[in-house]
Amino acid sequence: QVQLVESGGGLVQAGGSLRLSCAASKSIASFNAMGWYRQAAGKQRELVAFIRNDSYTEYADSVKGRFTISRDDAKNTVDLQMNDLQPEDTNVYYCRALVVIITTPYDYWGQGTRVAVSS
Repeated sequence: QVQLVESGGGLVQAGGSLRLSCAASKSIASFNAMGWYRQAAGKQRELVAFIRNDSYTEYADSVKGRFTISRDDAKNTVDLQMNDLQPEDTNVYYCRALVVIITTPYDYWGQGTRVAVSS
């Protein structure tokens, strides 16, 4: 079992920055990938960014050039630096860890951290 705890959410004005952090209860070096997702009320959860254990990254088109995902295997954390935040970035942000054991995938999610951007 893996526990993920997000932190760093809050209220910020448009154009501002926030840094989200996801702390894992186990070594993330063994995780296949970790990612950040977001979900607005009444909408589906969507991918924001993910990073594989080989440090390959992908981003949603809406955040490219503004958000950066990074990992620190020594601290077992994955961070999401969010710059130039806009009101449409207002969401609950969730951390996800994907662990594949042999061929079976295991999905773990954090409880979420709320981000609100005022115009």
